[in-house]
Amino acid sequence: MKPSLPWLTTRREALKHISAGALLTMGLWPGALSAGIFGWGNHRDFRFIVVNDLHYLDEDCGRWLTGVVARMKSHQAELCLIVGDVTDDGKREHFAAAAEIFRALGIPVYPVIGNHDYLTQTDRSAYVDAFPDRLNYHFEHRGWQFIGLDTSEGLHYQETEISRDTLRWLDDHLGGLSQRQPTVLFTHFPMGAGVRYRPRNADALLDRLRVFNLQAVYNGHFHAFTETRLGSTVLTTNQCCALKRNNHDGTREKGYFLCSIRNGSIQRTFVECPVPVAPAKISNL
Repeated sequence: MKPSLPWLTTRREALKHISAGALLTMGLWPGALSAGIFGWGNHRDFRFIVVNDLHYLDEDCGRWLTGVVARMKSHQAELCLIVGDVTDDGKREHFAAAAEIFRALGIPVYPVIGNHDYLTQTDRSAYVDAFPDRLNYHFEHRGWQFIGLDTSEGLHYQETEISRDTLRWLDDHLGGLSQRQPTVLFTHFPMGAGVRYRPRNADALLDRLRVFNLQAVYNGHFHAFTETRLGSTVLTTNQCCALKRNNHDGTREKGYFLCSIRNGSIQRTFVECPVPVAPAKISNL
C-alpha cells in the first residue's frame, strides 16, 4: 500500500505551477521527489557510456576514435549514448565511417543529432540514413527509461529554439511512458540553467518532463564539463571526444562518461582519452 502523505500531494500540486527554470534555481524536481518517497519498482545494475561531440572529420579522426572505442569495450557497458555532432560537416561518408567504428563496440548505440550533423541548414539526410528512427525516440533498459531528443535548429549553434516537431513528439508520446520509472534524457544542446548555448525554449521541453522521475540529463555542444543538481537529478555537459576540436573552456582533456547504475542511482566517471601532441583545429561551432 502506498503511504498516505497529504503534505507531499500538496507540495507536488504547488510545484506543477512553477516553471522548469524556477525548479532548476530551487534545486527541485517534483517527479524525482515523489519517486524517492514511493519507490521505483524493479531495476538492475548496469553500465552505460555517454560520449559527445565526436566531430569525425577525416581518417586521422577515425584512427583515434578506433582507439577510443577499444577502450570503451573494456568497461563491459551495455549501451552507448552519442550526444550529438557525430561528424564535423554532415557528410555521408563520415557518418558511414563513424558508424562502422562504433559498431565494433558490440552493444546498442543510441545517437541524437547535433548542429554539425547537418550538411546544410535543412539537409540532415545523411544522419537520418545512417541512424534511422534516431531523431526523437525512447527505449527501456533494465527498468530504466531513456529519452533521446532532437534539440537542433539546423546549423545554428546559438540563440536556438527546440523545434515544434520535438515538443509535439513529447506531447504525443510521454503519455505512454511511466512517470515512476527512473528516466534519463539525452540531447545535444545543453538543458542546464545558465549553461552556454542553452536553447531559448529549453524550459518548454523540461516542463513536459517535470512529473517524471528524471534522474539524469546528458548534453553536449558546449565542450566543457558543467553540472546542475536538482536533488537527485543531475544535468551535465562534458568535454568533447574529438581529435580535431577544442574544448570551449580551454581545457585539454578529451574523453567520455562511464556511468554505473548501482542500487537505483547513477555514478559517473570521466574517462580521459589522450590525444597526440599536435596543433588542434580551432573550434568555431
